[in-house]
Amino acid sequence: MRVRYSFSSRRTGNIAKMRKQKIKYPDLLQKVLTDSDIILEVLDARFIDDTRNLELEEDIKKKGKRIIYVINKSDLTKNTKKNLYPHVLVTCKDKKGIKELRNKIKEVSKSINKPLKEKFDKIIVGVIGYPNTGKSSLINLLIGKKSAGTGSEAGFTKGLQKLKLTNEITLIDSPGVIPKKEYTSSDSIAISKHTKVGARSFSQVKDPELVVAELMKEYQEQIKEHYKIETENPEELIEELGRKWNLLKKGNEVNFDQTARKILKDWQEGKIKI
Repeated sequence: MRVRYSFSSRRTGNIAKMRKQKIKYPDLLQKVLTDSDIILEVLDARFIDDTRNLELEEDIKKKGKRIIYVINKSDLTKNTKKNLYPHVLVTCKDKKGIKELRNKIKEVSKSINKPLKEKFDKIIVGVIGYPNTGKSSLINLLIGKKSAGTGSEAGFTKGLQKLKLTNEITLIDSPGVIPKKEYTSSDSIAISKHTKVGARSFSQVKDPELVVAELMKEYQEQIKEHYKIETENPEELIEELGRKWNLLKKGNEVNFDQTARKILKDWQEGKIKI
């Protein structure tokens, strides 16, 4: 058995894109916050705390905007928190909770008092969230047609899109953005967190084995149960699965990179229940 984990700081293949986002995307988000009357913050039900953008939530409060927490992918966990108010549980895959969310938006919009000169303007609802929390899929379901582009890769939405919800309400979609303080090329814990919540795709992260090791720290029992493997060692897990899946290199050695990416793919697709 080889020793493979150094846990040293490394770079990911997506850093160049992240640096561009650091300049461009926060500016777009500030425009969303400024223009919107209501903000929908889309969260992953499995990782509610991890996918909250506390920086933006603070800005929302300072600007006196209303916020609705949209807890998406609620079918993937039984441990959904419900201490955020107001919140709506949704599952885009099964179209559950969409009617309730639509009604909540209408309810909150009625309580907004615009200045006299803006009385007849539409209510603007901005949609924010980490990459891959399902913002665009949510918008498509809300408006009843495919208008917001969707994709499996993190950061698919490139700019702002204005879409009609009702004659009185307009939605603004925005690119998924990681908080400013988490843009980093050296913090391995942050990189692991982003991969865990799907903000960095399994195909983009440079050290998938490191991320699997971090996942094992927090979700060891769930991973063992899913793969029916009794080990607490991430390297042994990858070794055993690599041989089971026949992901081998010359010399009959397990391809740790490919095997770890397949584990992360299963994780990001919600196959490993938590």
